[in-house]
Amino acid sequence: AVLGCALGVLLPGLRGEECPAPCSCGSPGDSGGTAVDCGSRGLRALPALPRRTRRLRLHNNSLASIPAGALDSLGLLRELELGDNPWHCDCHVLYLKLWLEDFAAPALARLRCASPAHLRMKPLRELTGNELGLCKRLLPTKCLEFFWRDLILIAGAIITLVLVVWALKFSQKLVWQLRLGGWLLRRHSSKTH
Repeated sequence: AVLGCALGVLLPGLRGEECPAPCSCGSPGDSGGTAVDCGSRGLRALPALPRRTRRLRLHNNSLASIPAGALDSLGLLRELELGDNPWHCDCHVLYLKLWLEDFAAPALARLRCASPAHLRMKPLRELTGNELGLCKRLLPTKCLEFFWRDLILIAGAIITLVLVVWALKFSQKLVWQLRLGGWLLRRHSSKTH
């Protein structure tokens, strides 16, 4: 997973631009993007998806979870079918649950846990932190891309603030020097007359 993430960051053009082998791809119509049909293919893992995916069908497979960050790069995605998969409701399903809460709450309402036994048939949207167990690891989001972006933004804001404070301080000093210079010039000119 780390190697795949590193390759995705270092060589973004190599990952997920072609139609995945077990799926079929086509045009979703006049809306642009790609329609990717991976439904009923016996998938146990999510294949690398084209970034321009607009419609994605993953129904009726053997998917138990979706890797954290796997759907984040699909900015054009508008339709998603995930039903009839044996979702395993532990920490690994948390990414999918949170992503669907933001993307498609109705799709989340239709998904149910297949395992563990005590959560069988429970809707994913109703899962609580206690039921998922102890999730020690934070969800990776595009290999910490957001962390570095936020860190750079915070550093930029701090530098900007320091420069503004310095500019205000310098401008006050300059104003005082101009006032003092003007006062000295008036005093000097009044003595010479």
